[in-house]
Amino acid sequence: MRSRNPALMIAAATAMSLAAGNACAQSFPTKPIRMLVGYPPGGPTDIVARIAGQKLAEAFGQQVVIDNRSGAGGTVALDIGARATPDGHTLMLGANGEISISPSLYTKLPFSVDRDLAPVIQLANSALVMVVFPGLPAQTTKELVALARAKPGTINAASSGTGSTAHLCMELLRMMAKIDLVHVPYKGAAPALTDVIGGHAHLIVTGISGTLPHVKAGRLRPLGVTSEKRQPSLPDVPAIGEAVPGYEVTSWYGLFVPAATPRAVVARLHAESTRALASQDMKDRLAQQGFDPVGGDPEVFRKFIRSETAKWAQVIKTAGVRVE
Repeated sequence: MRSRNPALMIAAATAMSLAAGNACAQSFPTKPIRMLVGYPPGGPTDIVARIAGQKLAEAFGQQVVIDNRSGAGGTVALDIGARATPDGHTLMLGANGEISISPSLYTKLPFSVDRDLAPVIQLANSALVMVVFPGLPAQTTKELVALARAKPGTINAASSGTGSTAHLCMELLRMMAKIDLVHVPYKGAAPALTDVIGGHAHLIVTGISGTLPHVKAGRLRPLGVTSEKRQPSLPDVPAIGEAVPGYEVTSWYGLFVPAATPRAVVARLHAESTRALASQDMKDRLAQQGFDPVGGDPEVFRKFIRSETAKWAQVIKTAGVRVE
């Protein structure tokens, strides 16, 4: 006679589900893996995706295809990924902008980060740098703050667009230092940086790698990095937090899958990603591009995402940032 005990039935169903998940993980992957990136080729998110994708391809013996689907601040790719078959063959390389900032910028996102995406691992961090037009009479962050207080509303801060990490870095600085900066949004970091070099805007917070040639040539003056500590690529440039205590921002990049992906498959992806991050080859390749490897447990990554989301939600609300 079959047992009608609900507890036994639930336990049996759970055991069957776990067995199926483990079997799926052992055979995974069975075909090429697609890694969605929400930005065009050549940007920082794409660079991290290609470095990680190559190492995962080596580990799994399957091709990892980078699929660039730009649009709506990186959220187009996440929407596609959230609706993909949850079998581990569709990954998303997400960054802080679309993961932790977009939920507070866009009122009608077609997906929920917390509900529809499962974090696998935080792959890397990178600091940003605040650079100014050399003609601006400020040699340090402290002098910039003093100048902004003495002449409120006269310093133009360029960004790669309203709601971008660069923009919100500036808004956070404005709030914490209690200064008045004029935000000037551009359609991308390149035209914004060009206008700072030309003196049409006074400062920008942007990626370190893209500014180094201009800093070395004297076309830009670095005032501070956004990380807690100084960066090896700019050892003489202090952290902004040395002048504005508590100020710290990093761009971060992580691997995600659709939420319903079997836990055993997520564990396999996490294990191989952790092994890749520990390799000297990947460490060197990330370092050459200005990234620091991170790693860690998926749940730790989830908690970090929630704290970042709360942080930027407060900045966006206080600054009254709006996107069309």
